[in-house]
Amino acid sequence: MFFYSKVILTFIMKYRILPYNPRLKAYARKLRNTMTLSEIILWEHLRQKQMMGVTFQRQRPILEYIVDFYCKELLLVIEIDGSSHDLDEGEDMIRQKQIEQLGVSFLRFTDAEVKQDLKHVLHQIEAYIVENKELSNEDSFSVMDD
Repeated sequence: MFFYSKVILTFIMKYRILPYNPRLKAYARKLRNTMTLSEIILWEHLRQKQMMGVTFQRQRPILEYIVDFYCKELLLVIEIDGSSHDLDEGEDMIRQKQIEQLGVSFLRFTDAEVKQDLKHVLHQIEAYIVENKELSNEDSFSVMDD
């Protein structure tokens, strides 16, 4: 388990720059080119600020992991759980807890939810954005790109 000092967490919250392993960048690029059907379906609704003007990145390295979708503005990860994940449920929860220590929140959906009830998935994401975007704007400082 990682533990971060208050100074590091303050920096992360102020500039919204998360630590990651640079060696994962090439693998993340490969994953962007081989997305699952459910990832492609959801990405079509998240890309180019289509979801309420919020920017999402896909297959984003954070710490020693790669998350499905990440919104820097909201410090939000969206994960699609299904057969494509190499981690079992226990390892997935350890990974989530490590990333949450950085102040990042998670929304999780199953592969089946995305494929069979996309409208509900999109509604949940929109509800999260509405609930948290205002808080994010109140806390925002000059945001640096990583």
